[in-house]
Amino acid sequence: MKHFTKEDRDNITAAIRQAEKQTSGEIRLFIEDKCKGNVLDRAAMLFEKLDMHKTVRRNGVLFYLAIRDHKFAILGDAGINAVVKHGFWDEIKETALEYFRKGEYSKGLINGIDMAAEALKQYFPYDERDKNELSDEIVFGQKDT
Repeated sequence: MKHFTKEDRDNITAAIRQAEKQTSGEIRLFIEDKCKGNVLDRAAMLFEKLDMHKTVRRNGVLFYLAIRDHKFAILGDAGINAVVKHGFWDEIKETALEYFRKGEYSKGLINGIDMAAEALKQYFPYDERDKNELSDEIVFGQKDT
């Protein structure tokens, strides 16, 4: 996608890997051009499609971004949602949106990933027996041509 250079993609993936070295939680990023329908409904559908609800401790986090439609959502699974304060995801979302408004999508996502990692490591610290349950690679959806 034109908004993400190879360096941006590598930096985002590195941020996900670094975050997951601090926690048993799993972080995924799904990016596409357009969001058909409600952004939270779309993110929830992708959360399930990506098997994010199947982590052992139910501590997966999905960052969803539809670039052309300017839609963004963050979804946490039941395990993490049970322990973070109300509005936690909104705080991360607002921080990321500040960067997005300046066209700094990569910086916004990396900051959001770092913020999510802080909460995840507090409630779900890394354990050397932990295994990476989900891919760290960015998932790109359909491009609008």
